[in-house]
Formats: sequence, structure tokens, C-alpha cells
Amino acid sequence: MCGRFTLIEAIPWLAEILGLENTESAGKVPARYNVSPGTDVAIVRSRENKPRELALARWGLVPFWAKDPDFGARTINARSETAAQKPAFRAAFRYRRCLIPADGFYEWSGSGRKKQPWFIHLENGKPFAFAGLWESWTGADGSVLETCTILTTEANEKLSKLHHRMPVILPEASYADWLNPRENRTKALQPLLKPYPSDAFAYYPVSERVNSPRNDDAACIERYEEEKEPPRLQGSLFGD
Repeated sequence: MCGRFTLIEAIPWLAEILGLENTESAGKVPARYNVSPGTDVAIVRSRENKPRELALARWGLVPFWAKDPDFGARTINARSETAAQKPAFRAAFRYRRCLIPADGFYEWSGSGRKKQPWFIHLENGKPFAFAGLWESWTGADGSVLETCTILTTEANEKLSKLHHRMPVILPEASYADWLNPRENRTKALQPLLKPYPSDAFAYYPVSERVNSPRNDDAACIERYEEEKEPPRLQGSLFGD
């Protein structure tokens, strides 16, 4: 699953890799240390006969047929194994895929009301990109809302100590295939959605400060003083 993540240096990194020219939107997104559902996040998408672009979309996908935008509160994640068949995601899976840049993400372990948050990142410190889907929803007044979701998969061996699910992180070599607007075959896209290798990750405990979306600063990723091994598979704060 993925219920919170960081967005610090990932936008310019991804823009450079993909050769994006319309990076004006990047200036609207300050460094984020606790990105939460319901807020605008950066996405990279490619549409038919248009160059790849950087855009902003609200986190929590609202399908075009939804009655109201509150639908997005329960679709911040989509299971990669079933997204191509689920009514909320299947059209986006075929025609509106995107990359969602990030520098790290959070997971919670423990039982009861008190859970230990952990900050997860690539061991080499590089940013990365989640596999995402985006949608466009039009309200009764004609206003347009663009939203997105992060795909999840089974956790790799290392991260399974925290939770049984993890976000799909795509290797750079798969970016072009995932963004290709002319590819809509599930059998061609599904193999891209697999757990990222265990040995690429590192994680450490952080304070409960990250539990509140109101806290969004560098203190959220500071190592917590009482480091300890996480209990195995004790659930998640946000679901899968």
C-alpha cells in the first residue's frame, strides 16, 4: 500500500530523465515531506499525439462516472493484480497511465492504536517513480477535476516485515512502456507491475509526527531515537 510519501527532489529528476519541457507545474509544488491523500501531486503522463507532460492531479482517483468527487477518498491505491478489471480503474488502466515521482514513502507497523511509522527509501538515495493511473472528472457546473491513484503489489521480502503490500515502483527502463498511450493490452502491461527488488531498499523509524497531515517538514523524515526491529505483518494505517 501507499498512504503517505515524500516529494523533495523527484520532480526535476524525473523531468530531466524524460526530457520534459513544460516544467512550469513543478514550481507550484514545494518540497513535500508528508504528502497525504486528497492533496495535489505531480504526475507525468503521455497522451496520444501530445508530448509527455508534467501535470498536477489530486491524490484519490475519481472515475469519470462517479457522482461526486468524494469517491476519491477510497481510491488512493489500486491493486495492480485487479486494476485492469475493476470498474473504477479499468478505463484509466488502458488509456490514462502515469508516473508519480517520489523520494520515499511511509509505512506503519505495530498493533492497537499506537503504531510505529517507518520511512522507506532507495538505499542509494535516488528518487523514483510509482506506477499510477489518472482520470478526469467533470462536475455538474462544468468544472474539471484531475485525480490519480498509486498501484500496489505484493511486498518484497524486505518490506514484508512492515506490511504485505507495497507501491509499484517502476525501473527507469519501463517508463516508456508504461507511458505509451498506444499500448492498452493488459498482457503487455501487467508484467511491469511487480515488486521492486528487496536489496534496493532501506528504512528506519521516524516519529509519530508524520501521523498528522498538518506536519509537512523535514522533521518528518528524521530518524527516531528508539530504533527497533518492526513486528512482522501487523497491519497498516491506511489499508492496501
